[in-house]
Amino acid sequence: MTTTTTSASAPATGRATRPVIPAARYGERLANARAATAARAAVALLIGVGADLRYLTGYNAMALERLTMLVVPGEGAPFLVAPRLEAMKATGCPAGEAGLVEVIAWDETDDAHALVARELAARTGPGAPSPTRAGRDMAPALVSSGLWAMHVLALHRALPGREFGLATEVLRDLRMVKDPDEVTLLRLAAEAADRVMVGIANGPLIGRTEAEVSREIRERLIAEGHDDAGFAIVASGPNGASPHHEAGERRLQAGEPVVFDIGGTLGGYASDTTRTIWIEGPGHDRPPTAEYRAVHDLVLAANEAAFEAVRPGVSCESIDATARQVIAAGGHGPQFLHRVGHGIGLEGHEEPYLVGGNTEPLRAGVTFSIEPGIYLEGRFGVRIEEIVVCTADGPDALNRVPSGVWAVPG
Repeated sequence: MTTTTTSASAPATGRATRPVIPAARYGERLANARAATAARAAVALLIGVGADLRYLTGYNAMALERLTMLVVPGEGAPFLVAPRLEAMKATGCPAGEAGLVEVIAWDETDDAHALVARELAARTGPGAPSPTRAGRDMAPALVSSGLWAMHVLALHRALPGREFGLATEVLRDLRMVKDPDEVTLLRLAAEAADRVMVGIANGPLIGRTEAEVSREIRERLIAEGHDDAGFAIVASGPNGASPHHEAGERRLQAGEPVVFDIGGTLGGYASDTTRTIWIEGPGHDRPPTAEYRAVHDLVLAANEAAFEAVRPGVSCESIDATARQVIAAGGHGPQFLHRVGHGIGLEGHEEPYLVGGNTEPLRAGVTFSIEPGIYLEGRFGVRIEEIVVCTADGPDALNRVPSGVWAVPG
């Protein structure tokens, strides 16, 4: 299982054309969301700025204190409330251009939350989730999980007596299963991150600070087509024992491992990959220690076992348990500090979460990370992360960078 790689090249898969989600797909998503809202006897989805809004409309809106809100009634046509100065952008989003949502602009002196309440009341007709007026008034409104508290409280005032719930109840099932275009975008993002990982591993590394290398990773992600470079963890030596270490002024040196956890978004869809690389030195005179090899091989075995367990119908928690059993059997159970993985798509972390207690079965099209790790406080850490699509035939790894013991001259 142990292999030492002194150099690597990015996968020769070529750079496929980046797909564009067609407007008709947003129409399907809105229709599905509306039907699911009605099925839950909710009056409407109230969707603020964020991934839910982008999923339903293609609108990558700016987060502001001014309210931007998509309203999807259980019955009736959806509409998008936007501040006047953002109305042109809102109208130009795929769902707006296709006439799938009406864009209603509000002015600086308007009460945007009251506007949402008035428009919702006007569009809640006899076919709403409950057959009685009183029932319709009591039906909950479901808000997006990332909606700012200031907006939630203002909506409470504008919709007195209305119960609120989370739109995740409706949208999680729709967003979890990726369509072929979404999978292609995730694959392109993963391949771009792979190329960055290889470029960074080929150096130079020795003598540079973690922060300097982190900045270069971000620059390379953008150069490889990413819209943004959300994170670039560079955790050298003992810092690798902190899973979410923030790159600092420690200088990389020969004879130690470095955890690289990098990602961002490409075409709106996230990349997230981790490799732990050993720096041997220019003369390869400080090779990986026996302890490091043993820990790395154990993490890799856990990663591979979890990967092989992926198939439709297998529960999320069983994937976590599979990796955890391997690491526990190797004597490092307490040093595996986190769940084995998380869903990925328009957000870097989204449903489903592969963790104990989540009995939800995987389905074809669900995409997630597998990232077991071992963290030895004060010494070093090892994490290996792949992005995986569950297909009807089993797992499909989007990342192709070598995952064996990877040693570089630095």
